[in-house]
Amino acid sequence: MAIVPGTRGDYADHQKDAVRFGALEANMPAAATAAAGAATLNQAQGIVTTESLATAAGGTYTLTLTNSAVGAADMVFVTLWNGTNTGGSPSDTTVKPAAGSVVIVVQNIHATTAFNGTLKIGFMVVKAAPAAL
Repeated sequence: MAIVPGTRGDYADHQKDAVRFGALEANMPAAATAAAGAATLNQAQGIVTTESLATAAGGTYTLTLTNSAVGAADMVFVTLWNGTNTGGSPSDTTVKPAAGSVVIVVQNIHATTAFNGTLKIGFMVVKAAPAAL
C-alpha cells in the first residue's frame, strides 16, 4: 500500500492516517431503498433511503434492515440526514442488532412539523470481539 505524501501531513503517523482514511473512502458504501419499513443490504456499511415518509411530529418510523453482516452482539452505528424530506427533525432513538438484521427506530422530534419525504440512514457494523479475547 503506497503512502501519498502530503495528504495528511509530513509525519509518518499522519501518512498512516491517510492510508487508513483512503481505504475507507475507496470502498464507498452500498445503497438500498426501503419499502414498507424494510430493506435488505448485506454489507458492513451502507446507506438506506427510506420510502417517502409523513411521520407526524413526535411519531416514529421503524426500519428493519435485513443484513447478513450483522450479529446479535455487534455494534451498529447510525447517522441520519434528509433525502427529499424538508420537514420535521429526524433523530435515531433505537438501534437494535440481531442475528442477520438490525431494527432502527427514527423519531420526528419536531414539535409541530411532519416529515414530508425520504430520509437517508447511513450505518456501519462493528463486529463483536471474539469470546477468546
